[in-house]
This record gives sequence, structure tokens and C-alpha cells, in this order.
Amino acid sequence: MRISKEFAGTSGAIAAARLLTNSFLRGAGTGGAAVREDTVERAVLVVSELVTNAVRHTDGPCGVELRIDGRAVEISVWDTSSDAPVAMGPDPTRIGRHGMEIVAVLCGGYTVTPRRPGKHVSARLPLDAAGA
Repeated sequence: MRISKEFAGTSGAIAAARLLTNSFLRGAGTGGAAVREDTVERAVLVVSELVTNAVRHTDGPCGVELRIDGRAVEISVWDTSSDAPVAMGPDPTRIGRHGMEIVAVLCGGYTVTPRRPGKHVSARLPLDAAGA
């Protein structure tokens, strides 16, 4: 199962991408079983962080693609900037800019793939992940 959608590069894209993710995963089943609530919540958070980066750091549209392959939710967000996101090191005094750290922890990392114009930032979230 998969879904993709393009959004304008505005702040409204963040909420729309969260809603898309929530609706898709709640409507998707894997072998007759619903996607676990904690997995849906994690996926919504990952999408939110990636789309927030796309909106804040690029000048153009962005898009989300979600795919369930039976073992994981594959999350890919594209935007029009070729600049790769940067995961900053832990800093309890820093306010904000923890998005890529969150993605890396929840998904075990992420990949950045060039596209024209811009890039795809992709991560895999296991369907059977227990609470972190």
C-alpha cells in the first residue's frame, strides 16, 4: 500500500501531512491487523518533523510518500533544496532544532537522496516497534 501527495511549501503543509499520515495508517491494515497506535503516532511525528524542515528551509513545494511493505512504514519527504538536513548532537539547553535527532532515534537513521530539483529524505519505521 502506498500514498503520495504534494503540498505547497507553507505552514499548512505540516498539518495536512500529519492528517494524511494518520488517515493512511489508520485505514491501512497489514495482513488483516491494524497498524498499532504507537506506530501511527511515531509515523505522524516523523512526517511532521520532515515536512517542517521542508517548509522552513526551502522555497517551494514539498511532498510526502508513505508505503507499507509488511514490516515497516517507509516515509519519504521531498523538497526543492539540495541542502541535506543536519542532525545536531544532544544539547539539553537548545530550544528547537531536534527534528532530525527525533527521526534518527525513531527510525534508526535516515537517508538523503538527490532529486531534481532538491532531495528526498527517507526513513523506515518498523511496524512492530514497541514503545520507545
